[in-house]
This record gives sequence, C-alpha cells and structure tokens, in this order.
Amino acid sequence: MNIQELKVRVENEIKHQHTKVNEIVEYNQEKVLQAFQKLKVSDSHFTPTTGYGYDDFGRDTLEALYAEIFYAEDALVRPQLISGTHAITTALFGVLRPGEELLYISGEPYDTLREVVGSEESGDTGSLIDFGIRYQAVPLDKTGTFSKDKIEKAINQHTKVVAIQRSKGYEDRPSFTINDIEDIIKFVRGIKHDVIVFVDNCYGEFVEAKEPIEVGADLIAGSLIKNPGGGIARIGGYIAGKQKLIEKCSYRLTAPGLGKETGASLNSLQEMYQGIFLAPHVVGEALKGAIFTSKFLKEFGFDTKPAFDVKRTDLIQSVNFNTADQMVRFCQSIQKASPVNSHVKPEPSAMPGYDDEVIMAAGTFIQGASLELTADGPIRPPYTAFVQGGLTYAHVKLAVVQAVEQLMKADTLEGVIK
Repeated sequence: MNIQELKVRVENEIKHQHTKVNEIVEYNQEKVLQAFQKLKVSDSHFTPTTGYGYDDFGRDTLEALYAEIFYAEDALVRPQLISGTHAITTALFGVLRPGEELLYISGEPYDTLREVVGSEESGDTGSLIDFGIRYQAVPLDKTGTFSKDKIEKAINQHTKVVAIQRSKGYEDRPSFTINDIEDIIKFVRGIKHDVIVFVDNCYGEFVEAKEPIEVGADLIAGSLIKNPGGGIARIGGYIAGKQKLIEKCSYRLTAPGLGKETGASLNSLQEMYQGIFLAPHVVGEALKGAIFTSKFLKEFGFDTKPAFDVKRTDLIQSVNFNTADQMVRFCQSIQKASPVNSHVKPEPSAMPGYDDEVIMAAGTFIQGASLELTADGPIRPPYTAFVQGGLTYAHVKLAVVQAVEQLMKADTLEGVIK
C-alpha cells in the first residue's frame, strides 16, 4: 500500500470521530450565535477608541459577550493582554495577596509559568514568590490523574487559589476533560469551600460542549491567538469568572481605581468579534486534523497521544520520536508545508522561559498563533513534538502527509510503508 492509499484508509477509519466533532461544533456555534443576538451586536461595536478608552462600548459589549458564552459573571478581553501567560499572570496577581498560597493540583505548570511563580534561584524578577505569595504544586499520580490524597494534605489555611492546568502543555500526561475538572472541583470544595478555583483554559475552548465555569470554576483565562481568536485575532487574552474577581484582575491589568473603565481597543474589535464567532468552526477543523494526525502517524509506529478514538478536551496532539534528529526533521517538514515562511528552516534554540532548547515550526499568519498549525517542543527525551492547531482540516492533512514523505526520503523511518 502506498502513502496516498493509506491516507484514504485512515480517513475512512476516523469518520465516526469527525462526526462527533461536527456535533460539538454545531452546539458551540449555536451558543455563540445566540450570545451575539442576545447582546444585539452591531457594526457600531467595531468602532475603535484611542487614548484612555473611556466609554468604549464595543470593548464593554465584547466582554459581556465572553461572559455570556463562558457562563461567567464578567470578563476582561483586551489587546493589552499579550498572551495566555500574561492573562494567567494577571489573574493570579489580581486575586492573590502576600501570605496567601497558590496551589497547583495538576502538577507543575508549564515552563513559562514557572518563571511567573518564581523560585529562590530565579532572582528578583517580580514573581509571585518575590511578593511573599506562597506556592506549592501537587504532582499527579502515576496514571497522570489528580492525586486526591496528596491534594487533601496540601490544602491548608493559607491556600487561597487552587489552580488547574487543563491542557497537558509539554508534559507526558492526559489533558483534563470537563468531567475530570468537575469531579476535582467538587472534591476541593469539600475540603475548603471558599477557595478560589482557577483553570488555565488555554487550548481547551470550544473543544467540548461545556467550559470550566459551568462545572464550578471561579476564574478562567486564555489567549486570543489560540482557540477563541478564531485564527484572525492578532493579539489579546481573556479572563472570565466571578465579577468580584474580575474587578481585582482589572486593577492588576490597569491600576487600582481605574480597572475596566480604561484601555483603548484601538483597531482590534472587529477581528475579536469575528474571531470568537468563527472559533467553534476553526477549533473543529483543528480537532479533525489532530485526529487524523494521531491515526496516520500511529500507522508508522509512532506513539501518539491522545489516540485517535479517545475523547478530546484540547487541541494538543503529541507524537513521540525515537531520536532528537527525527523530531527535528518532522518539525522542519511541517514548517516546509506551511503557507507562511515555508522556505525557513527552524533549528533548536534557547527560548525565554524554557530550560531546554526548543524546536518550533510555526509558519503562521500571526506570530505564535497556536490555533494555526504548529509543531514544537523542547529537545529532551522522549523527544515529543506537540502538533497543534490548523485553520483548515485539509491543510493539516496535507502537511502531515508531506512531513512523513520527507522523513521517508531522508531514510529516517524504519519499517514504514513504501
């Protein structure tokens, strides 16, 4: 069987999974559409503001829209939030005070957030620890699930925020489904009912029919160059949750006393509105691509997680390679199959916030956009590339097939179908 015949067979075998994705897309699309209609969004809401941004009703309505879609009391949606890490940092600094504790119960957060938390070795960077905020992380158990015994022991009188990272990030563990999150929130509330539950929602928006706030989370945050930006928002982040917590976050974003009243939207509003409207569809395209990637690469003996027929809660598809060279070549092939900078050859290099060199294939229209097709990861065993995003399913399929063909030509695959 040749590689094109294999592609056809794989597509036939994943039809059932694609049908399930289509059902979730339609459900979430209807939810988003109804929110737009309820808030009577009009083209006047796309008018930009400058300077202080007082009386920016387009910005205010956009934030009400996010609150409606994510079942929150309030939201911050701003171009001044430059990334998911920034949105999460703003949320944590907004609600935590010196002497209080941040407890991550999903293991250590990913590399960039470890710098936000800080350590004795990180120096005076203005991290949470620098401001006298306590921190501890509860490791997951051997199966990659929440360790309830350890969580119960870790929660104490100083614990103010319990944080959950929904997506696995660069870790070799399952991402947490909404059902997983609901179960652990109930468990945590049984130990300390007034704790603030924060969920890092990056990569998870619109993948399932529910979002974390619907199952008990108090606060969530994410990036607009990931799922909710729909592939067209050029910058931005969001924080959504309880109104009193959003108010505190707004004081951290701007200044005490100013809060949500300031912050010009500049020329970002139309793409943010249109992006959140397109998001359910584009997320569905990326999910279909991830399912294809998992099944197709599994045929060549690669260890792919999650498996093609497993329930998904984020966009991340991990692929384990035998060697660093194989991983690097795969990522370079994804870059070569990109619409932007296809002529550029990415190489492993140091990157702020990461302990290991990182290879990053990202031929994207928007720099760093994770809803567009990318393949990246730190160069460390088990040499895992994280393949994520894709504005269209067709592009993901073409890129992955071409990447395998490039590996075959380079004789870096053993025992493959030829």
